Amino acid sequence: MSVASIFLWNDGELHALGGECDMTDSTNVAADSWLVSNGRALGIGLHRERFLHTAPDAEEFWDAAIAAIPSQGDWFPRVEKHSDGRLLFRLRPAPERQRSAVLATWTGPDPRTQPTVKGPDLAAMLRIRTAVQPLGATEAVILSEDGYVVEGAYSGLLWWRGDILCGPPADLPRINSVTTRSALTLAAALGLDTHEEAVTPLELDGTELWALSALHGIRIATGWVDGPELAEKPGRLATWRARLDALRRAI
Repeated sequence: MSVASIFLWNDGELHALGGECDMTDSTNVAADSWLVSNGRALGIGLHRERFLHTAPDAEEFWDAAIAAIPSQGDWFPRVEKHSDGRLLFRLRPAPERQRSAVLATWTGPDPRTQPTVKGPDLAAMLRIRTAVQPLGATEAVILSEDGYVVEGAYSGLLWWRGDILCGPPADLPRINSVTTRSALTLAAALGLDTHEEAVTPLELDGTELWALSALHGIRIATGWVDGPELAEKPGRLATWRARLDALRRAI
């Protein structure tokens, strides 16, 4: 299968739709996506928990979507709940995954309407990521009103202070990134210190900065347009990408 397939949940079953589904009269109230490689995924239980927190009536739909994912190949499926009550499953081949990212600060108003819910702001996140691409960036970074780093348009952000893995404070509203949570949990299991800190972009000068997402896993930020100078400790990224891959489990 080389193109995405779309399924609508109706009468307790997934029904394949021909072509794109017209959702112009509804808004996306919840969505989740994750990488499945040969039937294995990272943190699938956390993805389920996050989606069902906003769509608690969608358990059967979730189970049917999981069962519809092929056991071979690389996939990036997405589940959606819309404001009109429709539940949609998109079975998509996984796009090419990247090792690195170039960041740029989003300088416009915060486009998020529901910062802690994945789904309602997906179109806005795509818009700001696209807006920074002419600058040579592949990811836009959202700042708080006080200028502190919050998250990327499609990624969580972590950085290293020596051997301490750091991230934004919990009181800065953002998506509860499954990949970020997995990395922090793994760091704690390895006996490493983790730390929350409110930082401006320039206060990240000299750090190794990671952008984390379900599709790409951990990407290292190799540059920040008009921002801090970033570093990379040889071998650390490869080690941690391998560690997260080892945590993938059969779905």
